[in-house]
Amino acid sequence: MNVWLASGSPRRRQLLEWSGVRVDVHPADIDESLRPDEEPVSYAARLAREKAATGPDDRTVIAADTVVHLDGEVLGKPADTAEAAAFIRRLAGRWHRVTTGVCVRHTTGEHTFAVTSEVRFRDLTEDEILAYAESGEGLDKAGAYGIQARGGSLVGEVRGSWTNVMGLPMEETLAAVEAR
Repeated sequence: MNVWLASGSPRRRQLLEWSGVRVDVHPADIDESLRPDEEPVSYAARLAREKAATGPDDRTVIAADTVVHLDGEVLGKPADTAEAAAFIRRLAGRWHRVTTGVCVRHTTGEHTFAVTSEVRFRDLTEDEILAYAESGEGLDKAGAYGIQARGGSLVGEVRGSWTNVMGLPMEETLAAVEAR
């Protein structure tokens, strides 16, 4: 199968390719602003639907958006190293949630869903927080970290889908691709 991926995420592409899905990458250019009073799960699902709508009607389109949230607040992509350190400092030693909204659109219909995993960061020293933030790895990632690389060392435990935390819950996504 060959899908239109409405995302520039190398992790999403990699996960799909590992599953044997051929991918054409076409990042969606939409306004990703959080609306007033929008809940994190609804926000992630809305963005996935809007991204999927940018794909062609005659192809299977996969779109996703991952949000990190702590106590109901969305921690987006940090603006700079200082904000990245502030996010990591807030997450240190605590549980937070990672939700990925996914929209799989076929010529016969659309499946939109959200998967939430819980992640606990281990206790971190200030030196660890600053070293990770200054590495720059988390600057383009929700919540200022990526579990699939150096950021994985910050994580103590995951409840739920590991691939969801990477950016695409594969079990649910592949089922939606096959559902047509």
